Amino acid sequence: MAKADRLERLDVRRAELEAEYDAALIAALHTTAGGVWGLFDHKPDRQARAKAAPVVAALAELAADIDALRDQLGLEPFALHQSFLAARGPVASDAPGEPKQARAWLEKLGVAVG
Repeated sequence: MAKADRLERLDVRRAELEAEYDAALIAALHTTAGGVWGLFDHKPDRQARAKAAPVVAALAELAADIDALRDQLGLEPFALHQSFLAARGPVASDAPGEPKQARAWLEKLGVAVG
C-alpha cells in the first residue's frame, strides 16, 4: 500500500506542476498576444530574447520537474512543453508573427483571447 500511496502523491504533484505550467504559459501567451515579442524567439532581437528569457527558463524548469515525475510514473514526456519548444525559433519571413501565433495557441488551449 505504501508504494500506491507514494505513486498517488507523485501523480498529484505532477498534476499540480502541470497546472502551474499551464498558468505560466497562458500568462506568457496573453502577453505575447498583446504585442510583446520574444516568447517564440522568431526574431534575432537581443532585447526581446532577454525579456522573454526568465519566462522561458521558468517554463523549462517546470517542464523538467514534470518530466522527472512522469518518468517515475511511467508516463510519456510532457507533450505541451515539447510542442512549445518545437514552435520556438526562426521562421520563414511570411510566417505569422508571434502575437498571431500566441492567439492561435490560446485558442488551441481553449482560452479566451481578448
